[in-house]
Amino acid sequence: MFDGFTLPAEQHVEIAPSIEPLTLTNALREEIKAASPHVRLIGQRMQEQIRSKYSTEDEMYFARIGVGSALGVYVFETGEAEALAAYGAHVEAVRQWGRAERAKLGLADATPAAHVSQG
Repeated sequence: MFDGFTLPAEQHVEIAPSIEPLTLTNALREEIKAASPHVRLIGQRMQEQIRSKYSTEDEMYFARIGVGSALGVYVFETGEAEALAAYGAHVEAVRQWGRAERAKLGLADATPAAHVSQG
């Protein structure tokens, strides 16, 4: 599972003939992540961590004011910029936790994406 990991020489007779070395490519990593119940559970836990502090409505609100500000069509009211920054910091901490959990499974992102729906 991990780069450079060697399986013990003695394997069960039933599976020994099927064992062959492979290279964990980005495509294979993504395929494993898509099929993994462990990765799905990490995604669920990430949502729970975000929801413990922010509702879906909160997220939509921050998206609206953040995009509006970035486009120059919205001016933050008192405290909104700080609230948006706190929200962003919380979500990024949760995303970092998710990346660390996937890394424990040997499924760390090869290159962190600028935007990922599950972290």
